[in-house]
Amino acid sequence: MRYKVTVNVAAPPDRVWEVLADVEGWPRWTVSKASVRLLSDGPVAVGSEAEVRQFKLPTEVWEVTGMEAGRSFEWRSQNPAFTTISTHLIEPLGADRSRVVLGVQQKGFMAPLMALAYGKLTRRYVDIEAAGLKRYCEAPAR
Repeated sequence: MRYKVTVNVAAPPDRVWEVLADVEGWPRWTVSKASVRLLSDGPVAVGSEAEVRQFKLPTEVWEVTGMEAGRSFEWRSQNPAFTTISTHLIEPLGADRSRVVLGVQQKGFMAPLMALAYGKLTRRYVDIEAAGLKRYCEAPAR
């Protein structure tokens, strides 16, 4: 399964990155996450791990496998049957606008079965995350 969603955000790329890179803060802006807890010290970086709890899905540990600070990161959750890869990309559209591309892909021998069982929910969660990120980043500063 592969899915991606693109959303334009009326906020500077630095602001969007600040929100996106604060993975423990995700439950503040997306109802798809019950909790996110960093298992590594320091800010999110390649090699960082986080425990992610989502409603209707098993708790998973995600490891950051690629990052371009201020612009993108990729993380993966692996088990013997399949791997889920989630990508987060910010494209500047000027000083005060950004394009965000969120993607998810599943690989492995059980991936087709997982897509049948959880594909609709997974796509819905990615859509919810994109909408929540947009809403949160565009809100007036608190």
